[in-house]
Amino acid sequence: MKNKIAFVSGATSGIGKATATRLMEQGTIVAGVARRENVLRSMASEHFKPYAADLTNDSERAQVVQRITAELGGIDIMVHAAGIIGSGSIETTTLADWDVMMNINMRSIFHLTQLALPSLIERKGNVVSVSSVAGLRSFPGVLAYCVSKAAVDQFTRCVALELATKGVRVNAVNPGVVVTELHRSGGMQEEQYQAFLERSKTTHPMGRVGTADEIADLICFLASDKASWITGETVSIDGGRALTCAR
Repeated sequence: MKNKIAFVSGATSGIGKATATRLMEQGTIVAGVARRENVLRSMASEHFKPYAADLTNDSERAQVVQRITAELGGIDIMVHAAGIIGSGSIETTTLADWDVMMNINMRSIFHLTQLALPSLIERKGNVVSVSSVAGLRSFPGVLAYCVSKAAVDQFTRCVALELATKGVRVNAVNPGVVVTELHRSGGMQEEQYQAFLERSKTTHPMGRVGTADEIADLICFLASDKASWITGETVSIDGGRALTCAR
């Protein structure tokens, strides 16, 4: 991993930040991408290069990939960790809500990967996306989120087949509930969030929620040469959550 260039979206918090930290510990140069320019700048170092961009914007996505490849020489690893969650059922989800969820959670992954393809192919790179247990199992009340993550999983499998002969690997991780800012950012109040975490101890067979560092370790493994014969996989890391069903 030493001296490789890793594009990491959502690099200022949660799984994205933990992944950026793990990669830097292994000598990787991280191009950290997020909206919060002030936070990005505070993280800048020899191995962390800040790139502020709104990944919901088509032109900004194109510009940030162009800048990274021009300034750092290319992209070896692409980690898609930026994402959102929001509540809503088939009865309450508006078209606007649906479009926002799909734009951030799926459209940006498709577009960024497509934009980085010349570099990834040239350098025999790889892609790791952060999906969710919600991509594998159905949960009521988070319709658009579940569908967006299922789309990430299928995107992973399809693109892995398309790029296998070019030496580019494509994988995803499917976390259960992990302690990050995701749910708070999605509108959950602190009291609700703490109750949600407590309840999640009972819905995950191993009796606890996960940490961002645990997910980052798996992402870094999949991005490394140790996973050189792994592609098209959506790997559960959820304390057994995806194995359970209503009783």
